Amino acid sequence: MGQADWPGGAAMIRFTFDGRALTAKPGQTLAAALLDHGIKLVGRSFKYHRPRGILSAGVEEPNALVTVGTGGRAEPNTRATDLYVYDGMVATSQNRWPSLSSDLGSALQLVAKALPAGFYYKTFFGPPKLWLFYEKFIRRAAGLGPAPVEADPDRYAQRAAFCDVLVVGAGPAGLIAARDAARAGKRVILVEQDAELAPSLLRDPQEIEGQPGSVWAASVAAELRAKGGRVLTRTSASGLWDDNFICLSEKLVEPGQVPQGAFTQRYWHVRADEVVLATGTLERPLTFANNDRPGVMLSQAVRTYVSRFGVVPGQRVVVATSNDDAYLTATALRQAGAEVVAVLDSRPSPAGQDSGFAVLNCAAPVSAAGGKRGVTGVTALIDGAERSFACDLIAMSGGFTPVVHLHMQAGGKLDWDDAAQAFVPGATRQNVRTVGSAAAPAPAETFGALGPAKQAFVDFQNDVTVADLDLAWREGYRSVEHLKRYTTLGMATDQGKTSNMAALDRIARREGMEVPQAGLTTFRPPYTPVSMGALVGLATGEHAQPTRRPALYDLHAAKHPIWLNAGYWKRPRAYPVGSETLAEAGLREARSVRQAVGLCDVSTLAKFEVQGPDAVQFLERVCQTTVGKLAVGRGRYTFMAREDGLVFDDGTVWRLEDNRYLLTSSTGGASRMATWLSYVRNYLCADLKVSVVCVQEHYAAIAVAGPQSSAVMAELTGAEAPRHMSVSETGIAGVPVLLMAASFSGERAFEVHFDARHAEAVWRAIEDKVLQAGGAPYGIEAMELLRIEKGHLVVGPDIDGRLTADELGLGKMVNKAGGWIGAATLHRPDFADSMRKQLVGIEAVNGGSIPEGAMLVRRVGEQAEGHVTASGLRIMEGGSIALAHLMGGHMRHGEELYAHSPTRKQTVKVRVGSPHFYDPSGERYRD
Repeated sequence: MGQADWPGGAAMIRFTFDGRALTAKPGQTLAAALLDHGIKLVGRSFKYHRPRGILSAGVEEPNALVTVGTGGRAEPNTRATDLYVYDGMVATSQNRWPSLSSDLGSALQLVAKALPAGFYYKTFFGPPKLWLFYEKFIRRAAGLGPAPVEADPDRYAQRAAFCDVLVVGAGPAGLIAARDAARAGKRVILVEQDAELAPSLLRDPQEIEGQPGSVWAASVAAELRAKGGRVLTRTSASGLWDDNFICLSEKLVEPGQVPQGAFTQRYWHVRADEVVLATGTLERPLTFANNDRPGVMLSQAVRTYVSRFGVVPGQRVVVATSNDDAYLTATALRQAGAEVVAVLDSRPSPAGQDSGFAVLNCAAPVSAAGGKRGVTGVTALIDGAERSFACDLIAMSGGFTPVVHLHMQAGGKLDWDDAAQAFVPGATRQNVRTVGSAAAPAPAETFGALGPAKQAFVDFQNDVTVADLDLAWREGYRSVEHLKRYTTLGMATDQGKTSNMAALDRIARREGMEVPQAGLTTFRPPYTPVSMGALVGLATGEHAQPTRRPALYDLHAAKHPIWLNAGYWKRPRAYPVGSETLAEAGLREARSVRQAVGLCDVSTLAKFEVQGPDAVQFLERVCQTTVGKLAVGRGRYTFMAREDGLVFDDGTVWRLEDNRYLLTSSTGGASRMATWLSYVRNYLCADLKVSVVCVQEHYAAIAVAGPQSSAVMAELTGAEAPRHMSVSETGIAGVPVLLMAASFSGERAFEVHFDARHAEAVWRAIEDKVLQAGGAPYGIEAMELLRIEKGHLVVGPDIDGRLTADELGLGKMVNKAGGWIGAATLHRPDFADSMRKQLVGIEAVNGGSIPEGAMLVRRVGEQAEGHVTASGLRIMEGGSIALAHLMGGHMRHGEELYAHSPTRKQTVKVRVGSPHFYDPSGERYRD
């Protein structure tokens, strides 16, 4: 699209709304441009599909939500009041069909009485099959704008920063606070969510320090930049956490716009010594019948459109107010050529009598007249008598609510300002202070809701009315948090910015109490919606999580394996030969281990060196098995429990010297184990003299397993291989190694640990001997088949953090003296329940493959009694076997059940038994 000139001399911007070609003046928001074209109907409400127009001029807007952009750049639920028009912009209204003007969903207004607060809790219940029927309709009705289905083509940046003072809000108070800090030699960051500095000075022009407001604001910003400060516009402070950590969401282009640079948004993580909140206030709407009609607007919003954007939203205006600020709106409208029919001031005379307008005191609106094309009039209650006025715009002001969200997130308290009828910032436990109108809002009165309660809206977007609040209160929802969830009050995209205070006022009046006694909901981040892309940044696709490559990665890659992401690591799953499938390659490799010998890269195991005079005491707190009885040069299998007594990881522990141990644990749980050991060392065992060092990447490790493994190791080292669960220091290919005799496969096996810098030399030396012995490398697929057949466990599916050691079949290994973390909790009565889930083995009775994750049931359709954790094959004989968690499983060996997987549409008859399908006595571990 091109541009056309407009009479003002500047270029007009072309855009479309619902397919209609329109133009906008430079600097206008979409809301301003639509009002400029006389478009009042911009959306439909969520529940009743009532026609809605523009209410506000800022981020608090609950009505004018649009989808902007196309394809992967489409962004639903974008506030038209916070969206600046750009050339070629495509905006579409939401939550209507087939069109905004003719929305079939509006028929729901006819049955509004049958859809009160919480109707879904009373309607959508019954058996599961009935819920599946409900779900189709609920999901179809859920949401406002459709989420894009195409991939987002844009990139999002993230950046960290530090400053002495961070000022949120670039109004006059914020600009002065930032300037004072900069002049004091402090590093300053100034944040403003608007595209312009000091937007309130554009709404209410005035001179400051002898300069026009906008000129003064620009000069302050220039001074800040000259002193090394940052000034960020189109940037919202989304949340404030401990230690003055604050997140900022910066728009580099408008939603849906093609970025000229590399990024579309930038997400900041800022640590500040002091945070100054100059966040201002939000104007409160009045509550009366049909106050949601197009053409009913907030007073300051009307003034913003008139004074800043050059748009007059109506020609015959009724101003309804409880404070002095609305008279500025009346003045701006008169100067713009509109007729102010009346000012309805709820305060008694002489309030407003010297304003020059037709002021009616003790007056408030009762009901608005009109429909989807806008209001046509208003009925007011004046000194107890009703009177009607014809108008096409109602500008209302019910007072001002300070924006205290960040103050509360910083742990601040709130005080009640009776004159303003608002909560204001109180004491805070962080170095955070509030300045400007957010600290001292203008006085205002409140007078409660008028008109039929079912038609008086409190939450405009979610269609919560006064009647809904009253119903929830009658049904026993006294807590504000409960009432919020029952009615969906404040749960829309605006998060109650315009509705919460009106609701609290209603509750307080109903119970004859003060508003502070009614309670307050929680101000959770983000303050305004943040794009998922901004939170993710560049961590997408292959960068969604760190990709870690073991020391032997290049050597494996040369063999063209099938790769598996194990935790953060890239590990070979199998090494196919010729046209082998994954299953065929895995089975061949597993048979090589059973019949001869194989080698596998196990470098990714978590490894920790534990040293010090108190190393034994530390390990006997961490491990559920005994450690102190190990002789130097010996090791054992071990497992670890959380403080609740449930096993969460396993591994081996080796005594290398009197006060030096090597502890290994699972690959996938390495980060968790490092965090756990740090927690235990620094908090639970702070008095112990012990050092715990993660050496996961310092040591590479190779497993050598199979009947020929002892001979291979003896030939490589020139010495007899250590016996099972023993460790020796030796050398391979001139590289010092720790040779540990331990098996995960069920065969005689060894783990070779050594400096990762020599990984390739050691691997090649071992591989040569393995190949000569008729063996082969094997990957994770073969390892999985081997360990399932032997009944060995892995963290995740088998050790899932929900079973005790006894339930996993490891009870005989537990240190009966206790002392380990979680020991005390196992005396709880629930752990004595014999029908808790326990580890078992299952085998297909009549052939077929046991589906992993299948439910174990007596009959299909009955309640599940367990589930399959890992499924494999008997390596030499064939036949499907699996490990499973089964209720009371240890007592049910020999019982026949069904492994049923509805998602895979598979059902297999299985027999319960021991999880040890191969060499249950452990003879093959030993020479």
